[in-house]
Amino acid sequence: MNKEVKFAEDFWWGAAMSGPQMEGTFDKAHENVMDYWFRTQKDDFFDGVGPEVSTDFYHQYKEDIKMMKSIGMNSFRTSIQWSRLIKDLETGEPDEKAVEFYNNVIEECKKNDMILVMNLHHFDIPIDLLKKYGGWESKHVVDLFVKFAKTAFELFGDKIEYWTTFNEPMVIPEAGYLCGFHYPKLVNKGKEAVQIIYNLNLASARAIELYHQMCNGKIGIVLNLTPAYPRSQSTEDLNTSKLVDAFYNRNFLDPAVQGEFPKEVTDLLTENDVLWESTSEELKTIHDNTVDFLGVNYYHPKRVKVRETKLECDQWTPEQYYEEYDMPGKRMNPYRGWEIYPEAIYDIAINIKNNYNNIPWFISENGMGVEGEEKYRDENGKINDDYRIDFYKEHLFQLERGIKEGSSCFGYHTWTAIDCWSWNNAYKNRYGFIGLDLATQKRTIKKSGEWYKTVSENHGFSIEE
Repeated sequence: MNKEVKFAEDFWWGAAMSGPQMEGTFDKAHENVMDYWFRTQKDDFFDGVGPEVSTDFYHQYKEDIKMMKSIGMNSFRTSIQWSRLIKDLETGEPDEKAVEFYNNVIEECKKNDMILVMNLHHFDIPIDLLKKYGGWESKHVVDLFVKFAKTAFELFGDKIEYWTTFNEPMVIPEAGYLCGFHYPKLVNKGKEAVQIIYNLNLASARAIELYHQMCNGKIGIVLNLTPAYPRSQSTEDLNTSKLVDAFYNRNFLDPAVQGEFPKEVTDLLTENDVLWESTSEELKTIHDNTVDFLGVNYYHPKRVKVRETKLECDQWTPEQYYEEYDMPGKRMNPYRGWEIYPEAIYDIAINIKNNYNNIPWFISENGMGVEGEEKYRDENGKINDDYRIDFYKEHLFQLERGIKEGSSCFGYHTWTAIDCWSWNNAYKNRYGFIGLDLATQKRTIKKSGEWYKTVSENHGFSIEE
């Protein structure tokens, strides 16, 4: 039996991308942290592929935006690269070539009747600011980010209605300072990570304050919300899952929407003498400058249990309190090593409704990366990615459940429109509705792209119950 899954007629159907993963490094004023990482440590990158050309959106944006429109997208998110837009990082003076490029992208979106959501930071701090000041550990870098934001708002603030400050800010301390996945590849540097969390929240709030003074649109933040599910209903596991949720999700969600950090986190950090350095003025800025809307990136859940084996490390880290729980029977995407659990989107929707003032929000990323997609190519050259269609159907079904129960979700953006460069994974896993031949830069719409067009046109789809 089929069930109709329906969404509002003005619902956003789109996809997300980012400057460093799409544009290529052409004509850039500075290297960002990812450019530098690739240039100095190429062996860290899958097949040695870096960001120099990427999807070449810098030259092909007109055709790409048209192609995105052709598969039913009415909106999309990308980012301005700090390292591209700003010529003088200390003063915030812009680079004229970059101004021309971003103005052209904005104009092309208007021509194609596409809502553009512009993000200011997608893991791509200029490398000079990391080397000179310690990156996001430094409050001077917060000041420089605000100068960058001011320049962006002056140049484009009246041309773009939707802005976001950061994409997945938790990834910066988690991947760079706790787990060692991203440059500078540090592990268990809890005190540094904690200060970075605070500084990123402060930078976001100060940019929001500035935007509301200068512009009339809406500004939000994009957070990767990874629900933490306990191994069992024991008090120890339940408390562990609450702590993990507070540290990895609520450390950005609470300040962004409610203007305050979770008390259980500040208490824990204070007890361990690792609380961030703050001032009452800064905390007031965070309190008074919350988001107009929320973007939520969801890929997989976090399964946790109370730590049973002592973690050997020389300073405080949140991993002292929990371990990942390998749940038997979970569905997996073997290529990315992530669990597939669509029900979490419903849980996120209800959490936002019940605990975050039912703030307007949208799914800003959701996707499935698959390696070796060429094996699904038919004789006509089309990739028949039915697995991706099924993935999206299941997640949208759960999203509709949450909306029916009153959650204020207004859109769904996938990761991503066109196969893009994914940091040190490069092009290992493909995520797009549109396939990319790296050698020729030829784009080909996949079966999922054709499906997305029908979903957008029909404001939904049918699914077997």
